[in-house]
Amino acid sequence: MTERIGIIGGGIVGIALARALAQRGLGDVTVFEKEDRLAAHQTGHNSGVVHAGLYYQPGSLKAELCAAGRIAMRDFCLERGLPYREVGKLVVAVDESELPALAEIERRSRQNGVPDLARIDDVGQLRDIEPHVAGVAAVHSPHTAAVDYAAITEAMAEDVRTAGGSILLGHEVVAMALDGATVRVRTSPGSEHVFDRVIACAGLHSDVVARLVGADASPKILPFRGEYWSLDAARTDLVRGMIYPVPDPRFPFLGVHFTRGAYDDVHVGPNAVPALAREGYGWLRISAKDTWESLRWPGAGALAKQHWRMGIDEISGSLIKSLYFRKARRFIPELRMSDLAAKTAAGVRAQAWGRDGSLLDDFAVDQVGPVTLLRNAPSPAATSSMAIADYVIEHYVYAQA
Repeated sequence: MTERIGIIGGGIVGIALARALAQRGLGDVTVFEKEDRLAAHQTGHNSGVVHAGLYYQPGSLKAELCAAGRIAMRDFCLERGLPYREVGKLVVAVDESELPALAEIERRSRQNGVPDLARIDDVGQLRDIEPHVAGVAAVHSPHTAAVDYAAITEAMAEDVRTAGGSILLGHEVVAMALDGATVRVRTSPGSEHVFDRVIACAGLHSDVVARLVGADASPKILPFRGEYWSLDAARTDLVRGMIYPVPDPRFPFLGVHFTRGAYDDVHVGPNAVPALAREGYGWLRISAKDTWESLRWPGAGALAKQHWRMGIDEISGSLIKSLYFRKARRFIPELRMSDLAAKTAAGVRAQAWGRDGSLLDDFAVDQVGPVTLLRNAPSPAATSSMAIADYVIEHYVYAQA
């Protein structure tokens, strides 16, 4: 008998899993997506970067899956005729105080096997790559690429349907119960489905879905909004590829950077501000329930104590354009305030955090009987999506077959 497999979540990770399962003939696959389109949240609101693995702790699941995922993503885009632009990434130390942290990025990058990585200490060579950048040193990753993840998700979805899988849009999973060796799933239209196995890739709602089957409430999802400014079209020549800061190891986010996208647009950002709703793409999108749940979480006090200065700084930059501009101008002194044309996009990151206030950095998976729960899928989840699918199948699907 063919195994019945339900996938919760129509982002790139859920669709990559459905594609891998359906194409390998591992089951009769059905995907549930609560929105009326795929890639409606994190997948369709991120920066479109295919990461090469510069930042991640060597030996971590992030590092391993990013390396495999980048190659799979490149091959898929080339095979399907989708944009895949290796515009390259320059991680820039603006002054000498950032050189030790830059050296750590170089060390991690080399251990992670980032292809053709180069350390640059000559300012002239730095300007050869990015003529308008300011800095004293950098590491250059020439194979970091820009893509359209929403288009990639749709192309994967075509493969799911071709292989006989089903994708049900407008179907929010509202209840799930273990029934012997099977799982009963009820969706918002009132339909009920029975599966032999369920895999949840619910992103911003991963903790909510986990609670449906009695999984631990931790890790909880804390939504962070990242806001982007578009660079004026007449000034996009200021940036050839991607210009990133040296990340501050005290903070969980990279900081404002410049990214040339798959369609030659350039955006500046993102910042990282607490969202007031799981899908809070602007300050006026507020969920009292989501906000209250975050405030009453046991780790809230510890997190606030550790990162309150960063929080004030990020919120100020969100509300006051000149402060955001000042952060960006550190890297391109020729940048003018008017070059930040408009806030054109925002994404909400599903950041998992524990009861002690710690922010989870690596991928995390739970298992409750025949239900597999992807609890944390931070960046580079989109880059790694096909490798994540292979990992889940090998360690959870095959492991229980």
